[in-house]
Amino acid sequence: MKAKENIFVSTYPFGKFDSLPIDLLKQSGLNFSINPLNRKLTAEEVAEFAKDAIGIIAGTENLDILINQSSQLKFISRVGIGLDSVPLLLCRRKGIKVSYTPDAVTLAVAELVIGMMITLPRHVVLADRQMRKAEWTRPVGISIKSANIGIVGFGRVGFKIAQILVGFTPAKILVCDIIDKSEEIESLRAFGLNIEQVPLDSLLESSDIVSIHVPLTVSTRNLIRDRELKLMKKSAYLINYSRGGIINEEMVYNSLKNLEIAGMAVDVYEKEPYKGKLIELENVVLTQHMGSCSFDCRLAMESQATEELVRFFQAEPLLNEVPEFEFENSEF
Repeated sequence: MKAKENIFVSTYPFGKFDSLPIDLLKQSGLNFSINPLNRKLTAEEVAEFAKDAIGIIAGTENLDILINQSSQLKFISRVGIGLDSVPLLLCRRKGIKVSYTPDAVTLAVAELVIGMMITLPRHVVLADRQMRKAEWTRPVGISIKSANIGIVGFGRVGFKIAQILVGFTPAKILVCDIIDKSEEIESLRAFGLNIEQVPLDSLLESSDIVSIHVPLTVSTRNLIRDRELKLMKKSAYLINYSRGGIINEEMVYNSLKNLEIAGMAVDVYEKEPYKGKLIELENVVLTQHMGSCSFDCRLAMESQATEELVRFFQAEPLLNEVPEFEFENSEF
């Protein structure tokens, strides 16, 4: 490994709460620089800062311009699991290897979603807002125990949410996935969970809480539009802690504003940082793409991504190279 090799860390934060990822880079002998702006970089900024890099440790920043322009980039180590910001097919054509950290984020995201399944229907945020205006209405809402919960996408995060829900004994869990999930469902039924795999329309029509957990692909972009929103109960709540672009933001804004559904909790947006119209609505809980933002999750993601990058430049076998099915789902 040559000392002149340049690595750029575009993700933020990185090594902020634990120095281990930075220590790993220092120990590797690689030259590296870290995002100097202490915020999410634009595609143009990534391309400029990483123009001489042969490897990058990236978050959710758009890498399109960098990958189109770079003639020397060899490896992308993605901090996290989503790959919608990485043009995988272009990477393959240019011989750029890509890895990610698919298991590190699961529990942190699932925990926060469970929190929103309580916070949103029980009007916790609304009560806080009212008290700050000297109002006292003691709002009443639905409990998890009495709810039908729909989980759209039953991969790592969706399955983990169902596992945690075992202790809450919800009325029913409805699962929608493009893959047969019979084996996973049977394993959860063994713990007494009332759970069934159904088509998306049936899930939307029957659920009191709908939580989205699919990747952003050609087939899932605008998965939830006017038609799907109109299938939902007026008393139902929608949660999106997967990716922006899966729920059409303009259409869900109108649906929420007109009280066609009861409310939404959302962590991910088509453009981030988010400054759109959803901030106007009282029946929306907004968070800052922070599903992975627990101390242990950040450390695991950053460390695993760094270790994978070091393995690549030491010509060691990769542990988390992006699998073929991710390329098949890629738009670019």
